[in-house]
Amino acid sequence: MRCGDKFCVTLRFSLAKLELVPFGPRYFYNPPVLQQRTLKSITRAVGVGLHSGQRVEITLRPAAPNTGIVFRRVDLPHPVDIKVSTEAVTDTRLASTLSVGGAKVHTVEHLMSACAGLGVDNMVVDITAEEVPILDGSAASFVFLLQSAGIEMQNAPRRFIRVKAPITVREGAPGNEKWATLEPFHGFKLSFEIDFNHPAVDSTGQRVEFDLGVGSYARDIARARTFGFTKDVETMRANGLALGGGLDNAIVMDDYKVLNADGLRYDDEFVKHKILDAMGDLYIVGMPLLAHYRAHRSGHALNNLLLRQLNAQPEAWEVVTFEEDRRAPAGFAQLAPQW
Repeated sequence: MRCGDKFCVTLRFSLAKLELVPFGPRYFYNPPVLQQRTLKSITRAVGVGLHSGQRVEITLRPAAPNTGIVFRRVDLPHPVDIKVSTEAVTDTRLASTLSVGGAKVHTVEHLMSACAGLGVDNMVVDITAEEVPILDGSAASFVFLLQSAGIEMQNAPRRFIRVKAPITVREGAPGNEKWATLEPFHGFKLSFEIDFNHPAVDSTGQRVEFDLGVGSYARDIARARTFGFTKDVETMRANGLALGGGLDNAIVMDDYKVLNADGLRYDDEFVKHKILDAMGDLYIVGMPLLAHYRAHRSGHALNNLLLRQLNAQPEAWEVVTFEEDRRAPAGFAQLAPQW
């Protein structure tokens, strides 16, 4: 590297190329920044909504840096964009629902979970109905779609919300309490405990801890399916819900056992699905979290309340970027492989 009489240059390295940049009388080495990610290509899927039973098509598209995740209702007379954010959540009964004006998108958590697990920052989701398709009841199909499209780096730093002080929300009387908390942690870790008084659930693990820096989301979490009980399904269908649910996209139990012929995908699939849901619910905040999420019997409502409490305490968090991949927490620097 030389500095001549008339100009100097900076050698700026990126993951893709070596670039000469005019700078002035001094020069500096700018290390590669941990970058935002989007899709390389367009991908599509067709399915039915878990609760609506409606046929729905989704098209996942690349998006520019700092776009975030945006759902676009293309079935409406005038397409409506619904950007994912904590404040856009308007209903948390049985699923997470986003809305703007009169336009809604239900059951976004499984797709959002896949985006969180694979590190997708920017994407537009064209959707032809008001509910994301349930597909196989897990996030595995969305993982396949994202990896089939491919994930690529963008020329913008990836931004994280780093939790600096604990945030906790609680609900219910002592002995029947639900709670969720975010604690400072250099990475992203989730610890979840469920408490179901049911023989099929009691015989499996009811507590799981997943660290994104150690485990594999696609292998360890993504295949865990949503679950329900026959008695509840009958009630929901009488109220116009769970119309698209069945043994091909959910774990279904009677009073004693799992009814699916192929059994469970994981020994602790029930609590792992709660981890899957929590990752999707938390990613609605708009950026990946650097925190340890701990929860007992939490669900969509409490998870969103936790994010709203976080937003209400700006002194408890900060937005950070990483100028070098090696300074980022484990699990965030590597791109997911393309299928």
